[in-house]
Parts: sequence; structure tokens; C-alpha cells
Amino acid sequence: MRVIVQRVLSSSVEVDNKIKGKIDKGFMLLVGFTDTDNEKTLKKMADKILRLRIFDDENGVMNKSILDFSNTSILSISQFTLYADTTKGNRPSYVKALNKEKAIKLYDEFNNILKESIKVETGIFGADMKVKLINDGPITITLESE
Repeated sequence: MRVIVQRVLSSSVEVDNKIKGKIDKGFMLLVGFTDTDNEKTLKKMADKILRLRIFDDENGVMNKSILDFSNTSILSISQFTLYADTTKGNRPSYVKALNKEKAIKLYDEFNNILKESIKVETGIFGADMKVKLINDGPITITLESE
């Protein structure tokens, strides 16, 4: 599992010219899965994201997590291209990305785990999405389960 975590002031996702998900302060996640991912992976990654200390404390030091604030939320976007392999040629291969049927189940389960602790908005799995964000910092972190 790969997740790009971006600390944002705001973020939204649009599908067919309609806003599907929108947040203010929090995290915008790009989420991709591979064939070794399972429920244990989802829980581990969700916990890591929720406890990631990348918000400033009173002294301006990144020492607080998203859970330390009452007005934060997450926008989670499915992103199979996180598993693009460009080692051969110029056309990416996506053979390491999990197939749609399995990935959508993991994506839904992952978001449900996050929702136990924080408000979560999503895009539409497999849709052509337009994502907007104002990256705060900018702070962008790549997480991998393996």
C-alpha cells in the first residue's frame, strides 16, 4: 500500500463537474494498493496517518497529529497510478497495482477504518476526478506499507 499524505488548508474532488468531496484543514490522501495488502496493512497505515505528527505545536514545531484538532478531516482519493513502473521504456506499467475489484474493497475498508476516528470525504473509485488542493507548508509525505 502506498499513500501520499498532503497537509492541506483545503481540498476538493470533482466528478462530472460536481463536487464529490470537500474538506478544509486536514489531509488529502492519494491511496494505492498492491496484491500483498490486507486488513492488517490497512489498519497499520490508517494508524500511521492518524498519528503522523506533521502539524505545528505552540512553538512552531511539527509535533501534533491530525487527531489533536477538532476541525480537521481527510479527503481520500483512490490512485492506482502510485504503482506505476517506468523502469522499462516510457510507458508506465501498472501490473503491480491491485485489480479494481479487490482494490475497491480495500479502499472502502481503509476509509471506514479512518472514519472511526475522523471525518473522511472521498472521491469516486475509478472515476475521472479533478482534484484541487492548497498544500499547507508545503508538507507532502510518502508512506509505504512494505
